[in-house]
Amino acid sequence: MKKILSILPVLAMVVIMSCNSNSGSKTESTSTTSETSATPGGQENVKDDVSQKDVVKVAMSSPDHTTLVAALKQADLVSSLSNAGPFTVFAPTNQAFNKLPAGTVDDLMKNANKDKLVDVLQYHVFVSALQPESFKDGQTLNMVDGSDLKVSVSNGSVTLNGKAHIVSAIPASNGMVYVIDDVLLPPSK
Repeated sequence: MKKILSILPVLAMVVIMSCNSNSGSKTESTSTTSETSATPGGQENVKDDVSQKDVVKVAMSSPDHTTLVAALKQADLVSSLSNAGPFTVFAPTNQAFNKLPAGTVDDLMKNANKDKLVDVLQYHVFVSALQPESFKDGQTLNMVDGSDLKVSVSNGSVTLNGKAHIVSAIPASNGMVYVIDDVLLPPSK
């Protein structure tokens, strides 16, 4: 019994020393791995083909929203709208942008007009995930740009500012995307 008791402290020291040497190498290899696999950028750079898409990826996957996606990139809003949200995004189609006076989109896409473009795009974003049944006739939404948007509901059809109609609703991981048939222009400030 005395032999066993005298061996126990030696055995304990061996176990402790082997644990310390293994954890050091694990930490070292873990930090090396995380340094090499880190991707610059935010949520927009996460590659995931399994989970539900965020509002930006919903737009990016639609051939009818290439103008909107180009505008989001030009305005540097991709990272913001890829975050957790929740957001309600009213997404005008390419056809909606084509309804604007000739040259309007090209003018907004110029670096010198980035602030105007940001205002227009932020007028299409509401902070909260509004479900289709959330819209009420006469409702006013305060958009990200600080301006108000008027909602009208008649016979189940939702119209924004008396002009843009919601064509379809697409749930996203960080909110809702509503496809609309007109570009919403914020009131003059």
